[in-house]
Amino acid sequence: MTDRIFQITFLISFFAHSVVLFANSGLQFHSRDRREVPVEITYVRNKAPEYKETVLSKKEERLRMSAARISVKNMPPPFISKEDMLKNNSTMLSRKADFVKPTVPKPDITAVKKKINLPPVDLNKIDNPSYLGYYQIVREKIRRSAYQSYTKTETGEVYLTFLIARNGSLVDVRLNSERSSPSVYLKEVASHSIRVASPFPLFPKELDYPQLSFNVIISFEIE
Repeated sequence: MTDRIFQITFLISFFAHSVVLFANSGLQFHSRDRREVPVEITYVRNKAPEYKETVLSKKEERLRMSAARISVKNMPPPFISKEDMLKNNSTMLSRKADFVKPTVPKPDITAVKKKINLPPVDLNKIDNPSYLGYYQIVREKIRRSAYQSYTKTETGEVYLTFLIARNGSLVDVRLNSERSSPSVYLKEVASHSIRVASPFPLFPKELDYPQLSFNVIISFEIE
């Protein structure tokens, strides 16, 4: 009997819960008829504003251009008073006065003055005035040639011995290296100066020799 009551109670409870669940679930067991409704889209195009061009005739255009020319010709010239002119002139003068010429820096250049000397050699053993006079002429010619050939700043003395023929041509040049400066440049300049200075003048009549020997010292200095 008890089992019978339990089964009836269980069936009633199950039936009640099933009704409640199906009522609240919102499930639909039948399919709806879904139809697609077409949507029409219409675009409205704004009309551009219409511009009316005013076309002038050739006659009207000529009249307008002539009227513009007349108006320009009849315009009065700008009035400029004397005070304004004086002010403009004064401003222009002041601008010119204010202009200062830029100073260009000058490079530091030290003036170098070269000096060529031919110190006298020992001529105490020579008492011939014709030889001494000719020797002075030869020395001066060598000094001028050495001055033109000397372009550097090396200093020193160079001892040379050279032979001159009767007609003034140079026969030989010899360098005394032991008594000369060690500078190769000064030795070359000294030897070159004697060669450039030749030919020398002819021997005077008093010097009746085929050739003569001369000694010279060329001193290179910088002041």
